[in-house]
Amino acid sequence: MLIIFGTKGYLYQLAILTLVCGQCGNPAAHTLRKRVTKFTLFFVPLFPVSTKYQTQCTFCGAEQKVDAEQAERLQAQAAGGGQRHGQPQQQPYQS
Repeated sequence: MLIIFGTKGYLYQLAILTLVCGQCGNPAAHTLRKRVTKFTLFFVPLFPVSTKYQTQCTFCGAEQKVDAEQAERLQAQAAGGGQRHGQPQQQPYQS
């Protein structure tokens, strides 16, 4: 009997935000991405093994890992349209 198993990665773009990059210091667009690795059996993805979030600066290409809680806040900020309650649209990008 032959059993074929392994993993497969999926990359989802969740949002595009304007942030000040911690690497280059430029206010630029950052993509918020979610990478999910799933266990596969006979090439059929069954369940997620790991989930990771990251942002990438479109100006310099620097990537920064973020945790799930930060990713949810950034995604809510993008869905809310940026400026709320007099806050500036560009938020500092520090972790």
